[in-house]
Amino acid sequence: MATQYGISGTTAKGIASSVERGVSEGLLGPGVALPPVRRLADELGVSPGTVATAYKELRQRGIVVTRGRGGTVVAAAPAVASRRPPKVPDGLRDLAGGHPDPQLLPRLVPPSRLSPGARSHRATPRVTRLEHVVREWLGPDGVPTEHVVFAHGALDLIGRLLSVELRPGDAVAMEDPGYHHLLDLVTALGLRNVPVAVDDEGLLPEALREALRAGVRAVVCSPRAQNPRGGCFSAARRDALVAVLREEPEVLVVENDHASAVADAPLYTLTSRGPARWVHVRTVSKFLGTDLRWAAAACDPTTLARHDGRMLLTSGWVSHLLQETVYALMTDDGTRALVARARETYSLRRTTLLRELERHGIPAQGASGMNVWVPVPDESAVVNGLRSYGWWVAAGARFRLASGPAVRIAVADLQPADAARLASDFAAVLVESEATYGG
Repeated sequence: MATQYGISGTTAKGIASSVERGVSEGLLGPGVALPPVRRLADELGVSPGTVATAYKELRQRGIVVTRGRGGTVVAAAPAVASRRPPKVPDGLRDLAGGHPDPQLLPRLVPPSRLSPGARSHRATPRVTRLEHVVREWLGPDGVPTEHVVFAHGALDLIGRLLSVELRPGDAVAMEDPGYHHLLDLVTALGLRNVPVAVDDEGLLPEALREALRAGVRAVVCSPRAQNPRGGCFSAARRDALVAVLREEPEVLVVENDHASAVADAPLYTLTSRGPARWVHVRTVSKFLGTDLRWAAAACDPTTLARHDGRMLLTSGWVSHLLQETVYALMTDDGTRALVARARETYSLRRTTLLRELERHGIPAQGASGMNVWVPVPDESAVVNGLRSYGWWVAAGARFRLASGPAVRIAVADLQPADAARLASDFAAVLVESEATYGG
């Protein structure tokens, strides 16, 4: 109960700050109920209206949610305490992180010539020759490239756009299961996640239609290598989704092609069929290096103006040193060959694990990308069971809104020989958990 943490304050702002402090310090955990408005007002000697205003501010900022008769509780992923993955225990093989294999990444060599002096790049935020490379990268996949923009990674760009386009309380259609950092980002902005079910071909059209009818103002999706399930749009699915989106032309469509060059699947982009408001974003962290916090995007002119206008007031531009580093890597023949090898290697490692799991009668999904999603009866039992065998996988709860329990296995550095052992251990854990829980 919240009584274990003493909420203080005599003003709405003070009360809200006290609750936020308790959440950020871990003293008020997800799901903990806050006192009813009138009771807390009596305890603090303030009016019920003051407490109600504090709770309203906390709701708008994604720190708490209201559950009708269930009262006001701390959000599952409060904006001030984003869910970080648990530390990998010593001695375990980490298959939870989702990072690329370091052996398949190029050596990062920053440009030797630094920008002369202390000067602003606000007037020319993008390196022209990198813009040309980005157009050559996106264009062949059918993405319109008249307007391109750069950012400090996909989350940076998506967060900026959502904060400009939407207001606290607005709803965003999100893949379910979906990328946990994106789910947390939406909550942190004071927006509402509306789950849209996915399968091996990505978003389900009827589920998207329901979300649009519920009033969502933006849709965030992955056209391939969907994290964590691995779905990738087919041409037919892309066309079906475009038809649904035409019913709400003012909704912003955010297409996050995060794995792109190593996705091992063709791109069927929603942007090629003419939504009015759209952005297609790509990062390089999965195939050039996780420390390259850079993303490129193509978008409609309105989205470009709004994004650049907000960036102009904050960071101003993406470091030209970073841009030159990315340019050098993307135009290097050796790097291109390494990326091609990475794509083939990740595909082999993913399909090998899927085949080994199938041999043991374990259904799993992973049509593209670097992850395998395995539905299970009990996430904790499987995570802890595999831990006893020396494996560390991610519980699916971090990725889910309304979908069923599962675990995510990152396969980027899982050798084929290890996949057979993991699948055997997984089967043993499932048998053990059935015996424990009487399944």
